[in-house]
Amino acid sequence: MKIGIIGGTRGLGRTIAWYMKDFDFDVTITGRDSITGKQVGEELGIKYSDNNKKIVQDSDIVIISVPISSTESVIEELGPFMKEGSLMLDVTSVKEGPSRKMKECLAEGVEFIPTHPVFGPRTTDLKGQIIVLTPIEKGNWYPKVYKFLEDKGMRIVETTPEHHDDMMGIVQVLTHFSYISTASAIEKLQIDIKDTENYESPIYNLMIDTIARIVSQNPYLTYSIQHENKRGEKIRQALFDSISELKEALTNEDEDEFVEIALRATKHMGDIQAALGRSDKAINALTQEYNILMQSIGQEVGLKHIYSDKIHVGKIKEIDLDFVYLEDENGKVKKLKVSNAKMLDEEELFNWKVKNQKIHTRDLSALFRRKSNPHIIKDTLKRVDDVVDVEIIDIYKGEPIKEDEISYTFSIQSLNKESLEECEKLIKGFGGITR
Repeated sequence: MKIGIIGGTRGLGRTIAWYMKDFDFDVTITGRDSITGKQVGEELGIKYSDNNKKIVQDSDIVIISVPISSTESVIEELGPFMKEGSLMLDVTSVKEGPSRKMKECLAEGVEFIPTHPVFGPRTTDLKGQIIVLTPIEKGNWYPKVYKFLEDKGMRIVETTPEHHDDMMGIVQVLTHFSYISTASAIEKLQIDIKDTENYESPIYNLMIDTIARIVSQNPYLTYSIQHENKRGEKIRQALFDSISELKEALTNEDEDEFVEIALRATKHMGDIQAALGRSDKAINALTQEYNILMQSIGQEVGLKHIYSDKIHVGKIKEIDLDFVYLEDENGKVKKLKVSNAKMLDEEELFNWKVKNQKIHTRDLSALFRRKSNPHIIKDTLKRVDDVVDVEIIDIYKGEPIKEDEISYTFSIQSLNKESLEECEKLIKGFGGITR
C-alpha cells in the first residue's frame, strides 16, 4: 500500500513516516526543502519527492501534515488529484475547517477521515496514545483505519469536528496559553531556573518540565493552535478574568474571597482522588529510576536513549542531578542525560550482549554415574549467569569407560570465560570427573 505524507520531513509528519515505514508500507514524504527531504528519506529508509501532485495521484492514502494555517489551502490544491478509491487524512489539532474543506474539495469515490493524533513528534511508542477521529461520513476505509489503530494499542476517541475543537480549546488553547504565560513571567522576573533546583518539590519539578516541553515546541505551531481555534479568544479572556479575580482578592487582603474562588475551582475539577493517584504515579516515576541508578553505581547496566534507541552498556561511574556517567569496557566514559535514558532490565541487557558481544564457546566432557540425567545437568548449566546456550553434543558409554559410568560432552556458549569456569565447577558438583 502506498502512503504519501505531505509535509513529512519535519515534526509530526516525520514521526508518522517513521512509524509507517516499520509497518511495511511504501512511504513517500514531501517537503519544500529538497536537501532536508533527501536527508530525512535516507535516515528513515523511505522515498522523498518534491512533487506533491504526483505523490497524491500515486498514493492509496494521503496524509496532510502541514502547518495548521496551510492545511485548508493544501487540501484545496491537492484534493482534485486524489485517485478514485483513495483516502485522505489530516493530522492537525483543529478539525472544523479541514473537515469542511475535505468535504467540499474531494471528488465522489475519494474518502476522508479528519484525524488528530494527540501526541507530539517526540513520542516513541504508539501504544496507549490518544488519537481522535472526527468522521463526517464512514466509508470503506474507516473500519480498516480504526482496526489498524486499535491493533497498535492506541486509545481511539470518535467525535464530531465541533466537539473536538471545543475540547481542544481547553486541552491545548487554555493550557498552552497559561504555560507560556508562566514561563514568560519567570523570564520577566529574571529568575534562573537552575537556582530553584535546591528548593523544588516533585510537583514543581513536574510542572516546570511540562511547561518546558510546551514552550520548546515550534512557536509558529503554538501560535496556530491559539489562532485557528475559533473559541480561543473567549477561553483566553476567561483565564485573564480568573487571574484578575485572584489578584484582586490578594491585593485587597480578602481571604474569604480567595478561599471561595479556590474551593469553587476545586469542586469543578472532578475526581480529585483519581487526579492525586495519577500525579502520585508521575512523581514516583520521576524518582524511581533515578534511585535505581543511584543504587547501581559501580555495577554494569544498559541504558537506552529514548529518542535515538541507541543502547550504551557499561559500569555507572557517577550520577548527578542531570547526568549519568557510564564507563565502558575500554575505560571510556560516556555522559548521558538521566531524563533521556531508560534502564534496560536484566533480560533486555542479556539479549543486547548476545547480539553485540563476543561469544565464548567451550566443550566440556566428564564421566558420571550411568543413572545420571544429562538433561538435568544441561538445564542447571543454562542457569549460570551470562551463559547463552548449552547443548549435549556427545553421550558415550563404551571402552575404556567403566560399565557403571557414562561420558557426557556439553558445548557451552557464554559471554565471558568466568561463567565457563563456573560451569566446570557445577559439573564437578554433580559428581562429574572432567576428561
